[in-house]
Amino acid sequence: MATSLPAERFTRFSRSHVAHSTLMYLYLLGLVVLFYLYRWVREMPRVPDKGSKHVYVTGCDSGFGNLLARHLDKKGFRVIAACFTEKGEDGLKKSCSDKLTTTHLDVRSQESVAKVGAMIKELVGEQGLWAVVNNAGVSVPSAPNDWLTIDDFKSMLDVNLMGVIATTLSVLPLIKKARGRVVNVASVFGRISPTGGPYTISKYGVEAFNDSLRLNMKHFGVKVLCIEPGFFKTNVTDSVLLKRNVETLWAKLPQDVKDDYGAQFLPNSLEMIDEKVSKISDGDLMKVVGCMEHAVSAVRPRTRYSPGWDAKLFWLPLSYMPTCLTDYFFHIQSSPIAVKI
Repeated sequence: MATSLPAERFTRFSRSHVAHSTLMYLYLLGLVVLFYLYRWVREMPRVPDKGSKHVYVTGCDSGFGNLLARHLDKKGFRVIAACFTEKGEDGLKKSCSDKLTTTHLDVRSQESVAKVGAMIKELVGEQGLWAVVNNAGVSVPSAPNDWLTIDDFKSMLDVNLMGVIATTLSVLPLIKKARGRVVNVASVFGRISPTGGPYTISKYGVEAFNDSLRLNMKHFGVKVLCIEPGFFKTNVTDSVLLKRNVETLWAKLPQDVKDDYGAQFLPNSLEMIDEKVSKISDGDLMKVVGCMEHAVSAVRPRTRYSPGWDAKLFWLPLSYMPTCLTDYFFHIQSSPIAVKI
């Protein structure tokens, strides 16, 4: 009996410890559930008088911008949909109400940006502009940095970064007048940079512009929000377009650069685009459009939105990891090259 007493005490202690640990985890789970319930309730209210609020959306030819223009039109907003092509404009005119206004916009052209800005000023009058959604963007040219020229970098930065800044500044006085919103579409690749080329640079730039503008505009009652999508099936992740981009850039390379990478690098890269980009891209674009609509219409929008499970569970957590770990991960995932160190 004497020898079994310590064992019994240990058993009771172990059971008590397990019970306390289980209770603690249940409390934590309850707190998490309460937090998300509170946030859901808090974010439910929408702004009134949608029919009198104008929303300017860029990049409405296809993808997120096109869906958002249609979605906001159904919600009752007065949408100003900027398209690069006549085909994009015609498609929206046929499928949306007469409250929606289409216009041609080339975000690379200061003249085009200023012309649309002047049109919007006349359209909205003293009421001002409720929101601008900077959605226009491109994903090519993209490749290792030593494949590219400075003109390759400039061509994308002119759209993805300078276009966002120029468009915002062209209507910012109107947004300040309405105490409205600026919604900038960045990317999870504005948090982490696994590829070469100007794409991630442009998205890091959008993030920086967004943060500085948010602090500046807080004094005027203007909300500045950022959308950071993961991989979705749009023109940006179109595998045919991405593979053509790689093949075109490879064909232009000097022979010594091709020798550095090796003859097998090109087919390996094309295979990787087919296998990885296509498979991880989500086809439900409304996950992103829903976040955009919330940023435009919620009384209390979030500062940042990260639509896509890959963004929430992989890319964003990875961006907080030590550099040595992320570098190692991307290194083992990349196509091998011919030159050995």
